[in-house]
Amino acid sequence: MSIENENPENENLIPSTEVSDHKTENQAPEREELPVEEPEAAHESPDDNFSQLSLAQTLDEMEKIINKADAAASYRTFSSLRDHANHKLAEEVEDKKQEYLSQGNPEEHFEYHHPLSSRFSALVHIFKEKQDDFHKHQEAEHQHNLEERLQIIERLKHLYTSSEPGTNLFRAIREIKEAWGNAGQVAKAEFKNLNNNYFHHLKMFNEMLDLNKEYLEQEFAHNLEKRQHIIQRAKELLDEPVVQKALNELQYLHKLWKEEAEPVAEEFREKTWEEFKEVSNKIHERKSELMAVIEADQQENLDKKNKIIEELQSYSKAENANHNFLQQAIKRVEELRADFLKLGPVPKKLSNQNWTDFKQALRDFNTSKNDFYKNLKGSQIHNLEQKLALIKTAQDNMNSEDWDTVVPLFKKLQDDWKKVGHVPRSQANKVWDDFRDACNTFFKNYRDKNNAAGDNWKENYKNKKALLDELKALTDEDGSVEKIENIKNAWNAIGKVPKDKLAINTEFNKTLREKLKLNKINEFDLKDENLSESQLTDKARKIKNQIADLEAEVVQLENNLSFFTAPTRENPLLKDTYDKLDSKKEQLESLKQTLHHIIAGE
Repeated sequence: MSIENENPENENLIPSTEVSDHKTENQAPEREELPVEEPEAAHESPDDNFSQLSLAQTLDEMEKIINKADAAASYRTFSSLRDHANHKLAEEVEDKKQEYLSQGNPEEHFEYHHPLSSRFSALVHIFKEKQDDFHKHQEAEHQHNLEERLQIIERLKHLYTSSEPGTNLFRAIREIKEAWGNAGQVAKAEFKNLNNNYFHHLKMFNEMLDLNKEYLEQEFAHNLEKRQHIIQRAKELLDEPVVQKALNELQYLHKLWKEEAEPVAEEFREKTWEEFKEVSNKIHERKSELMAVIEADQQENLDKKNKIIEELQSYSKAENANHNFLQQAIKRVEELRADFLKLGPVPKKLSNQNWTDFKQALRDFNTSKNDFYKNLKGSQIHNLEQKLALIKTAQDNMNSEDWDTVVPLFKKLQDDWKKVGHVPRSQANKVWDDFRDACNTFFKNYRDKNNAAGDNWKENYKNKKALLDELKALTDEDGSVEKIENIKNAWNAIGKVPKDKLAINTEFNKTLREKLKLNKINEFDLKDENLSESQLTDKARKIKNQIADLEAEVVQLENNLSFFTAPTRENPLLKDTYDKLDSKKEQLESLKQTLHHIIAGE
């Protein structure tokens, strides 16, 4: 990009915007701004910078920015990383969905929570808070700087309107200019009028000193020296190996030229400007050279990525594929996938199509692989049909009281169930639960029927009523745990009660839970006696389920802690998490010991 010519006659003049109560007749037109290109980073896209990063690496980069003291200053980079992470999350969820659908599952049942989505949301939330704080601080700082600059303008105005005799004007104006140069930034809406006002009064001061040739000569010489330093530094940038760094510094040099290197003597104005402009144009010409190299690199990346896509397509189109071939292909496809993601950006106009072709090639391979292995699952589907037939027979006869016929039938159903092979994993637990529930229902009815004749139900109710009253009277005194265990075991040893008295069982269980809570006892920690084998099995199954739930909670808490860099218990934000984790682990250990005792028959 070339630099437009600046009118050297206007170099020492201010914009024509009216900023005071009067306006001189010889006030010059508005000064022409130098067109300086924005830094290259302002045009970068997430694909150009972060496409080679994995999701975890992207989140690490986001966390690095958040940990910086000036995190909000990296808004553009953080936004690019955020968009890239969003893209990666969506892709991985889609891959999980495709894998789920490829197994023959219905789409509406698909559920998947990405393990890194919580960390991603936390990072975005923290950055937003930092950005809000940054803007509030920046507004306050801009207001302070505005007041400071207004005071400097008042000093300048006082200098040429009512300064005392004997004042060293040269030193005073130098101090004012230095103070103006050191003053911080103000809001963009205030800058133009503020800047115009300053240069207006500076011009008025210069006009007051129009007869002071010594001052003007010193001022011109000082500014000329600044211009020469700027030009020399610009020439050094021609040899800067990092073109982007040279462009960024050139922009800063143009800012110095406009704000600190004027005015100069008339004979040097156009000469110095033309020299500076020529060097600037040469630096901008290097950008076109850089873009040519970038385009060549991007084309090379495109060629490499297209070759990877062709190889991927060859695996999905392979004929007579067998298990060994597919196992080797799976490893090779993963290598190709990693190689593709490591390669840099491709020409932007071809980027979307190249990425689409890559994803389609992966999907085609997964489809052909899944089709092959689906055929191996045919035997499992046949086994599932056999087990469903056994479940249907068990459910049809579970309420029958033709004991001579149905008891042998259920024993045979159980034997036949053991002989049937594996079924699809997604159905294994459900069919087993359905079959077991039907068998348990039948054998419970069978036991109840056989025991009914020998039960003294009214006497049982009287004994249970006494145990219930004893349980209600318990407090949290010493020995309560043993008393509760004895009462529960005695209760389990008592048979049935009349049907119109069944409510006593509900009342007992409710009271038992209250006493356990009062004494801070886990129900599974009680020693149960007089329980049948099937009751012990059900209890063990419930404990296993609770252990699995606790283990999942422990893993989730530990995963949450891993989102933080070097987490410690001293961190007040993590104290509750560590306390909760300790509590879950204690419960988990207690349940595991209880389960061990049940399995060992203790």
